[in-house]
Amino acid sequence: MKKKIKYSDEKIGRVKIINDFLPKPEDLVFKENTIKVTLNLSKSSVEFFPTSNQNAVKLL
Repeated sequence: MKKKIKYSDEKIGRVKIINDFLPKPEDLVFKENTIKVTLNLSKSSVEFFPTSNQNAVKLL
């Protein structure tokens, strides 16, 4: 149940330009300190994690 917008071809009137008053998106997000880590895992460890993840989902 939407009303149609009726456009008219007339003057808008006096327009006032304002400066941006909203902060930048990067100012709104809290920055979290991160550390890059490299791991060496055995093949059996890597194969274990997908199966343990599926088991955890079944418990929920």
